[in-house]
Amino acid sequence: MKIKELYRQLVPRPRTPVTWMRAVPLISFLVLYAVLCIVLEQSGVLLFARPWAFVLILFSVWVWWLSVAGYGGLSKGRALAALISRLVMLGLFVMLIAEPRSVRVRDVISVVYAVDHSDSIGETSVETALDFVINTVNGKPQTDEAGLVVFGRNSAVELPPRVSFPYEALNSRIDRDATNLQQTLSLAAAMLPEENRGRIVLISDGTETEGSISRVLDELKSRDIAVDVLPLHYEYDKEIWLENLELPRFVKLGENYEAAIVLSSLKPGKGKLVLRENGKVVGNPQEVTFKAGKNRYVIPIYLRTPGFYEYSATIETERGEDHLTENNTVLNYIYVEGEGKVLIVTNPATPGDEAANTKKDWQSLENAIREGERNVETISAYEFPSDSLSLMPYDAIVFVNVPADAFNVIQLKAVHDAIFNQGIGFMMVGGENSFGPGGYHRTVIEDALPVTMDITKKKVLPKGALAIILHTCEFPEGNTWGKRITKQAIKVLGAQDEVGVLVYDFMDGEKWLFKLMPAGDYEKMVPKINGAQIGDMPSFANTMQLGLNGLIKSDASTKHMIIISDGDPQPPTPQLIGQFIKNNVSVSMVAIFPHGGQDISKMRDIAAVTKGKYYFPADPNQLPSIFIKEAKTLKRSMIQNETITPEVGMISPVLKGIAAIPQLHGYVLTTIKPRAEGVLNAPEKEEAEGEIDPILSFWRYGLGTTAAFTSDLSPNWGADWVNWDQYRAFVKQLMIKISRVQKQDHLKMWSHTSGNKATIMVEDFHPEESFLNVAARISGPHDRQETVVLKQVSPRRYQATVPLWGKGRYQVISVGKSGDREDHANGGFIVSYSPEFLRFRSNPIVLDEIAERTGGKRLSLEDTSDDIYGRRDPKMSSNPIFDWFLIALAILVPLDVGIRRIQIDWYIIKGWFQFGKDDKNSTATMGALLQRKQDITEEMDSRRGQPDPLNQQSTIAKLQEQRQQTTRTPEPGKTETRPPDKKTNKPPAPPAGGAEGNQSTTGRLLDLKRRRNSDEDKDK
Repeated sequence: MKIKELYRQLVPRPRTPVTWMRAVPLISFLVLYAVLCIVLEQSGVLLFARPWAFVLILFSVWVWWLSVAGYGGLSKGRALAALISRLVMLGLFVMLIAEPRSVRVRDVISVVYAVDHSDSIGETSVETALDFVINTVNGKPQTDEAGLVVFGRNSAVELPPRVSFPYEALNSRIDRDATNLQQTLSLAAAMLPEENRGRIVLISDGTETEGSISRVLDELKSRDIAVDVLPLHYEYDKEIWLENLELPRFVKLGENYEAAIVLSSLKPGKGKLVLRENGKVVGNPQEVTFKAGKNRYVIPIYLRTPGFYEYSATIETERGEDHLTENNTVLNYIYVEGEGKVLIVTNPATPGDEAANTKKDWQSLENAIREGERNVETISAYEFPSDSLSLMPYDAIVFVNVPADAFNVIQLKAVHDAIFNQGIGFMMVGGENSFGPGGYHRTVIEDALPVTMDITKKKVLPKGALAIILHTCEFPEGNTWGKRITKQAIKVLGAQDEVGVLVYDFMDGEKWLFKLMPAGDYEKMVPKINGAQIGDMPSFANTMQLGLNGLIKSDASTKHMIIISDGDPQPPTPQLIGQFIKNNVSVSMVAIFPHGGQDISKMRDIAAVTKGKYYFPADPNQLPSIFIKEAKTLKRSMIQNETITPEVGMISPVLKGIAAIPQLHGYVLTTIKPRAEGVLNAPEKEEAEGEIDPILSFWRYGLGTTAAFTSDLSPNWGADWVNWDQYRAFVKQLMIKISRVQKQDHLKMWSHTSGNKATIMVEDFHPEESFLNVAARISGPHDRQETVVLKQVSPRRYQATVPLWGKGRYQVISVGKSGDREDHANGGFIVSYSPEFLRFRSNPIVLDEIAERTGGKRLSLEDTSDDIYGRRDPKMSSNPIFDWFLIALAILVPLDVGIRRIQIDWYIIKGWFQFGKDDKNSTATMGALLQRKQDITEEMDSRRGQPDPLNQQSTIAKLQEQRQQTTRTPEPGKTETRPPDKKTNKPPAPPAGGAEGNQSTTGRLLDLKRRRNSDEDKDK
């Protein structure tokens, strides 16, 4: 029963007969709706992502039935309008569910050229590839876009896709010791705009040493990105290479050993085999004759003193017998443990410096260390090794007033790794070229020190402002060099110093890459610098004026500008140079590879008149040190030239037996780190209440101990200390504090490489045999680290294999634990050359697979731009327009409600526009109705014989009240009462026809209502 009642509520019976004519609005709507949807889809105006949703339009039949069933109580016109509004709303809602998307068709092709720049590709092949790129881009249609990516181990965007192609030289810096096609295609695909037809032109030899190309091909196919391939063919029929240099694992001094060299060749031949020890030839070069395949040769070696010995073996052949020379040398090393030494690193002498003056910085400290019964070795920063393994013979390293720009990044990283991984001690001794003024801010050395170069606000320092202008550097990786040295220069600045970078953009002209902002926001600057598009600016004037305006607005006390350029922009006007001089803004100019001997005197003159410096480096590798040196001009305020008496902070063994501390005549401002041990401090200053300037501090960093002495230990600031009777005792105790502690470990480790993998073996020589949990951390090129767990392969022996990630020096730190026991072993190995140099032929099969799976084409060097850009297929893209349909529905909802709920009185509206003419007719009609009603009432009363004046009066009052209400339109089916004839003023004749004819109109209406109710009861 409930189901039937629910059905009747959802599908009610019609009150009037339903004919096919009543279905005309529904049929018309469905036909028009279907035609509209089909036309929108076929014409390409819209597409629907979920076409199955149109099945929901069948609910329109139910909406139509509710309307024709007649339960709305509306007139025919209003019922039809309400039906149409409901059907339109339903149609819009169904379209909304079908997920409509606007369609856009563009006949534009965006092409990204991906050029292989790995080691396996010769420079000649790279130039050929770039010539092909330029020739095809020059012939492309004007509306099409072209971009450029270069790749090796990693990928870099040289130019993003754009209509113009302002290529001048390769500026991206990539690692060339591997080939990663997967990353390259992913990057190129990410650069392609979605609205254009995308295509990638891959120019490569097809070799793949990293990644997996199959992972990205399906994604490219799904995005409809075709990859055209241009194979770079090569095949070497003659090739000789050295695979390995085998050295003894454990060495005793005074005994003879052998170095074994493994040589491989594609064909028989002969050559000269040379073995070098620390750069010196061992014995006499051997003339060797080898066969195709592997050959092994042995050379005797003899070790007399402890230390680090690096060996290199080289095969020398006649010209034309070997194609690649990069794989003709292999490296390995032996470390013979002995008595530890202290390494003092000094500032290299510059032209004009006297030898006696340069020795004053370190001579006193060297003598004091020697008198403390320690071996000392002194070298300049230029002689410092680049490998942390070569620092193993030293127990401590001391930097004596040596600036950071005297080292390269690799050397500083070697110091850091030696401290952290090998436990070697480190100390920096102050001076004008140390700490912040020396350029160590935000370097790996600052990470290792117990102090930071960031100065708190309470330590009031004059603020500096630096503006850097970058001009296109047209030499290999020129723009990359510019970005890298800019970041290094910013690192030198203090957190409160301001820095801004200006460039000439291809699209926007001269502009600020970012305006002057605190150098402490370095992390915000890096993405902007990395993404900069550096163009060839036509003139210095506009960019210099823009930079000067920013510097003038700054409240910095020192203002400086650095410009790097090839010298071809037009010089600034004398008036502009005068503004620089007037505002005390110095300008340093760096001329790098000027065009064809371009006259660079204008750059020299600008630097001279503004009291800046001029540089003309012959090697781009000098650029970082130049920029760091220039940025350091803003850091001189960190030097405190004042006499102080250090105060003791924390009690330390370094001060054992020392009663009084001599005066110091200067020091460098630093801030001690939270966990560091502050032993000596400068007296607290009133203007920096609560802030302490450290003089001597220590902390533990990794396995090593580091110290910071912010003054010096020379006759400069430390003249009173050098003449102090306890100076040598202080230095001796200082060296004991930081030096590496020699501990007897029972683990021995060795390793060897084979192909692209390394095997690490650890052996346990502890008197008591036990199972160890052994793990090893491998640090290698590209600042990458891997940790592996070694498995026991035999009693007391543990082993693991790890994949390599490029050429370079790998350092291995192994740790074995068992209960309370913990032993360490250090070692490493060297990958002498890139695996790319073991590829002797190209692999076009891989390239053909890429083209086939993505729908691309194999190209040749003879192909033109038509072969790339001529294959046109307009790209249809779509965007969701969900919001527009929601807006349409929001408009229709109140309209539908208005149609159903609001009754419009057209007589009143008509009266508004006819100025009350209908009011007279309405009043006349109402008067006639009242008169007629009164006549009928009198007639009925006379028949009953009992007139009811109260009832008559009540009826007349009600009719008068109705007269005051708004006149309404007669309902359908009722006849409007005509007014009586005013002339006769007689009532109409009574109807004939028996009793029913004598019945009044009211009586007949009541009878009709009773009969209708009776019929409805029968239906129930």
